[in-house]
Amino acid sequence: MQRASGSKFWFAMVCQFLFALSARAEDWPQWMGPSRDNRWQAPNTVVKFPSGGPKILWRSPVKIGYSGPAVVADRLYLTEFETDADVKVSNFDRKAFRGIERIKCISSDNGQEIWSHEYPVEYSCSYPSGPRCTPIVDGNQVYVLGGEGNLISFDRNNGQLNWQRDLKSDYKTTTPLWGFASHPLIDGERLICLAGGPGSHVVALNKKTGQEIWRHGTASEQGYSPALLVTAGGVRQLIVSSPDYVASLNPETGSEFWRQEYGASNGAMIMTPVQSGNFLFVGGFSNRNLMLELDNSRPKATQLFRDKPKLGMSPVNVQPFVEGDLMIGMDQSGELIAAEIPSGTRLWTSGQPLGERPVNNGTAFLVKNGEHFYMFTEQGELVIAQVNRNGYQEVDRAKVIEPTNNAFGRPVVWSAPAFANGRMYVRNDNECVCVELTAGR
Repeated sequence: MQRASGSKFWFAMVCQFLFALSARAEDWPQWMGPSRDNRWQAPNTVVKFPSGGPKILWRSPVKIGYSGPAVVADRLYLTEFETDADVKVSNFDRKAFRGIERIKCISSDNGQEIWSHEYPVEYSCSYPSGPRCTPIVDGNQVYVLGGEGNLISFDRNNGQLNWQRDLKSDYKTTTPLWGFASHPLIDGERLICLAGGPGSHVVALNKKTGQEIWRHGTASEQGYSPALLVTAGGVRQLIVSSPDYVASLNPETGSEFWRQEYGASNGAMIMTPVQSGNFLFVGGFSNRNLMLELDNSRPKATQLFRDKPKLGMSPVNVQPFVEGDLMIGMDQSGELIAAEIPSGTRLWTSGQPLGERPVNNGTAFLVKNGEHFYMFTEQGELVIAQVNRNGYQEVDRAKVIEPTNNAFGRPVVWSAPAFANGRMYVRNDNECVCVELTAGR
């Protein structure tokens, strides 16, 4: 075949490159998407559902779990817990439930299983209805963290086991009250996760071998907050959170740059701190909030306010969304709140995503594509809305899956969806469904 010459050749190469970029941008390889910011980049998505609601392309059977799926190209990765016991309890008790944790790789095109791997596990956490963390796909590997601290690396193509760690045993710690729920983070050759134990609140492992690179800190409990990478003060900083403090580390070595006290209630340090310019915000259960300003010239942080009533928000199950100086998120009250950074001033509140009456710890996962938010609610509904500093304007909503678990005496589905290939992939405790969201397809 004769090779294209001159400008035609380079034009073809550029087109291939741009196509590859767009394909990668449409993957959902980890919690909150490619950049862990809940931004979805897909063209020609529906902004209003067809009559009868969006088309369900396929349904695939699953067992119980809170973990969301990860989707890369034509494959979807999902974890689950299988047991004969009735584990759908919503209280603070710890009881032992034996069963099997499993990772499944299924076709994102038709829902057919490609491979799976399972191992026995005994749950000792409250809300023991399965794994919490979304798998992470990085190159040819997929990483899984189970509800009881089983950290495993697989070949994502065939399910071959590369390495595994038991965080409880390796770091002499116990399972957090609500299980291991902090999504690990890939940074270069490092896999960073909360472990717990003396001197090892956060650890960095070699992602290829599982061998420890560094460890840092001791905290009263692990908490559940995934780490955040920022660049400030002329250096890269790894922001880690515990129920006792928020700290900045050198991601290469684990050495500490700075620390600010926090004081979480019930160990409920859940959200990842969010960044807006030189400001970091974190909040949580019992109306906790903390606003920090990062120094421009060196790695240092100054507290602007802490635990101030009606400033910012107190997220529990849902990570807030930040755009410019605007933070939008679900408060523990079940209301959707818009607040300014760094003042924390609330611009408005709305109970509409979950109905006219907000519910305690009400959950609606927020993902933005273009000018619209696609919000998956605990009632199993997908809501399309325009949300900005002027308020919440709902465009449409449709039921896509049934809530199969329970919390606070109401039926819920608390699993974060994945958005890829112009579709939404979401699971409950019975099935994973694929929802078509591309117009005219």
